[in-house]
Amino acid sequence: MDKVVASAEQAIADIPEGASVAISGFGLAHRFPNTLIFALRDKGTKNLTLVCNSLGAPAEKGQLLVENNQVKKLIASFSIRAGMQTEGERRIAAGTLEVELVPQGILVERCRAGGAGIPAFYSPTGVDTDLAAGKDIRYFNGKPHVLEHAINVDFAFLSAYRADRAGNVQFRGGSANFNTAFAKAARIAIVEVEEIVEVGELPAELIDLPGIFVSRVLKITDPIDVKTLTRAEKRPADSARTYNGKQALTRNGIAKNAAKIVRNDTYVNLGVGIPTQVSNFLEDRGVWLHAENGVLGYGGIVSGDAVDPDVFNAGGQFVEAIPGTSYFESVTSFEMARGGHIDTVILGAYEVDREANVANWSITDAKRGGIGGAMDLISGDVELIIVMEHADSKGRTKLPRQCKYPLTGRNCVDWLVTDLAVLHWVDGRFILEAVAPGFTPEEVKALGEIDFEVAADFKVMEQS
Repeated sequence: MDKVVASAEQAIADIPEGASVAISGFGLAHRFPNTLIFALRDKGTKNLTLVCNSLGAPAEKGQLLVENNQVKKLIASFSIRAGMQTEGERRIAAGTLEVELVPQGILVERCRAGGAGIPAFYSPTGVDTDLAAGKDIRYFNGKPHVLEHAINVDFAFLSAYRADRAGNVQFRGGSANFNTAFAKAARIAIVEVEEIVEVGELPAELIDLPGIFVSRVLKITDPIDVKTLTRAEKRPADSARTYNGKQALTRNGIAKNAAKIVRNDTYVNLGVGIPTQVSNFLEDRGVWLHAENGVLGYGGIVSGDAVDPDVFNAGGQFVEAIPGTSYFESVTSFEMARGGHIDTVILGAYEVDREANVANWSITDAKRGGIGGAMDLISGDVELIIVMEHADSKGRTKLPRQCKYPLTGRNCVDWLVTDLAVLHWVDGRFILEAVAPGFTPEEVKALGEIDFEVAADFKVMEQS
């Protein structure tokens, strides 16, 4: 059985108009199947339904298919990225591109279910959010769960390290992510790889995806360029806002104070943005870092010669593989979250209100935003630490009485660390535990809309 095809054009030749295609790839650029995407763009097949985590950056990856007028519907975790304008975003806003936003863990679980012949399942993810609207809700062990339907697709585009001629696949580092679930959900899964070997040359223990799930194999003709994977942060870690004419803590300072809350010898997930900086302040504390793309026990952020293009965190930053680091695909990653195996989750947010509700995925509506894995991560039994600045770039408070943006979770915030304060949710109210140097509790309260009590022994936050 030889599944190797000579070219991407041959591999995708039978994709018809109106087909559904799952496209792997994480973040804006990591391990997208570019060779297959380019071939499909050049073929020009229209009215496609794309299933993916995101379409990638403008004029790249899946965005190319949208820009080429080939896509009618998108099923994804990210329809837009903050501060980034894309053609996909414009068409969604105009109502010319249909979109279904799905939490990242539910996206892969729906695909896994489709591949396993399970038509639907109930999940705690998304309860009490706009995404649960119109869906069946049932209670198990006294807790509400949302009915989710399986996803099956006609084709899946995968990207991997190696494969043999029988279609057995080996991934590298944290790059398995969506590939496995997408392959299982597909009628025809096509994988592009760096190296094709003969059957028997891949040791059995290195086969991450058995060939029974793969229909076609081809060699990558558009190899990874690490430079294209490196994306600058929107704001540097040493930047700080000013309130009442005084400088608050830097973004690094927020991260440092959040790190003080983390318990030693625990499993901790770090979200995108400020949360990734927390890793700089956890050394020698026995903390095992989890990234939803499929890495556990990774080290600090690296650059230069230390970069491995397949070892990165959920923010797409390159990190160090240290003794004990392990890799897995996305279904397993979110089993760790929803199953209650992760102790603490640290996320950024747009808003946190007086009832400990959090909003962090959309500033518009339930059809435009970036859910990512946040809803899945907080649906398990975790301690949730939110890190953010006290006000947005226009000076509007991010601590309203009630969240104006669509909720990520209800009554779920345990700690809130801003550039002005550390607030702890205890017995149905926030307690001010610490304030930024040079500020008073009264100033903190005046710069937000939520009520809190001041701890008798409140402290001054540490600067980075």
